[in-house]
Amino acid sequence: MTMRYEIEYDKRCLKYLKKLDKNNQLRVIKAINALPLGDVKRLQGDNRNYRLRVGNHRIIFSKDDEKFIILIIEIGSRGDIYNRI
Repeated sequence: MTMRYEIEYDKRCLKYLKKLDKNNQLRVIKAINALPLGDVKRLQGDNRNYRLRVGNHRIIFSKDDEKFIILIIEIGSRGDIYNRI
């Protein structure tokens, strides 16, 4: 039996999601709900955080495998997301 991860959002992430159009909102939320599957890579030089690619958007998250929690740290466009973390 596989455990499902509980997903927690930072307040800034929810604010960013509300600004997106409905189509992109649904794509990003669907990809987040499928975590830890998807186009996920560990951030270079950072052992705790990962990134999920959804079109031109990037979702930065960390996961706790013992408690089965994924914390969404930042959501943003491809160009500037890495400067904010």
